Amino acid sequence: MKVVVLKERRPFEKRVAATPDSVKRLVALGCEIFVEKDAGGGAQIPDEAYREMGATIVDDVRSALGTADIVLKVQRPMTAAEGRDEVAGMKAGALLIGMLAPGSDRAQVDSYAAARITAFSLEFLPRITRAQSMDVLSSQSNLAGYKAVLDATAEFGRAFPMMMTAAGTIAPAKVMVLGAGVAGLQAIATAKRLGAVVSATDVRMAAKEQVESLGGKFVMVDSDEMKNAETSGGYAKEMSDDFKRRQEELVRETLKKQDIAICTALIPGRQAPRLISAETVRGMKPGSVIIDLAVEQGGNCELSKPGEVVDVNGVKVVGHMNVPSRLATDASQLYARNIVNFLALVIDKASKTVKVNWDDEIVTATALTRDGAVVHPSLKPKAA
Repeated sequence: MKVVVLKERRPFEKRVAATPDSVKRLVALGCEIFVEKDAGGGAQIPDEAYREMGATIVDDVRSALGTADIVLKVQRPMTAAEGRDEVAGMKAGALLIGMLAPGSDRAQVDSYAAARITAFSLEFLPRITRAQSMDVLSSQSNLAGYKAVLDATAEFGRAFPMMMTAAGTIAPAKVMVLGAGVAGLQAIATAKRLGAVVSATDVRMAAKEQVESLGGKFVMVDSDEMKNAETSGGYAKEMSDDFKRRQEELVRETLKKQDIAICTALIPGRQAPRLISAETVRGMKPGSVIIDLAVEQGGNCELSKPGEVVDVNGVKVVGHMNVPSRLATDASQLYARNIVNFLALVIDKASKTVKVNWDDEIVTATALTRDGAVVHPSLKPKAA
């Protein structure tokens, strides 16, 4: 089996789909690994580290792509319109595995089918116990929640913990986390470790116990809707307009007393919910900081801008892009492990060949294309 690891070329992307550790494990499975030159550069992984584990470094990856059985990516491949067509060189029947963001370019998904490539998008991994070791969204969101707090400390002009000195006492920072999923819970834990007073809000009642177990105070809208606000996959549901209005009022009044807000709320396949209005931002204290991890999906804050730090009457609204990539070494390490665990479902250990188990629910949940057709339910045309 020939596995090719491509260098990521999209803006703000420093991660890589394989590490020396994952290469070692894949070689043991019978894979022949080809890594594009400097693919690990953004994650501080030199080419020599891959060579030591048995990989071959290639300058011209196009020739390797033509014979690859499996192609590993972090983000979706580049297109001809973006200056480099990474799909055109792949052979029919090859497996393409990564976070392919099918909703951002449906035409590209059709191009996978036209090229008879079998594409797997790992964002669609089901929330089941057996898939936890492959869950790329959780592994990357965990780091994003941690980094969000560090970014807040960098922008905040004060200390986080309470300090008692001979010159007087410094009050602890007050942090509110909006969205208590994987990123939000890690943000709560990190802010608590730094000595902040932390509160959090979420539409899911199940989040209350998790927030409180980490030492945070759970702030909630008193509504019967919260009893049924979670999907079977563990994600938050879209709430009613009345609930959104009441939640916005609660957030507005709470943030007047906070120093930092960390926004992590996302709904898969939809625009990020708007939780902080422009009016709310203008009502916060000068020196406050908002970190919007949802900025690439439209933002939880009305005034956040992708890739920018916006100053609104002394309140900093931070919209860093691709936050997991800001910790590229660790993010790559976790992502590569997720990939190796997923590959166990498409590689036959006995024959050391590609053998996709199409009876596995994880495989069928993540498959975008197969045998020249788009097969994912969310992408297939709806019946008339």
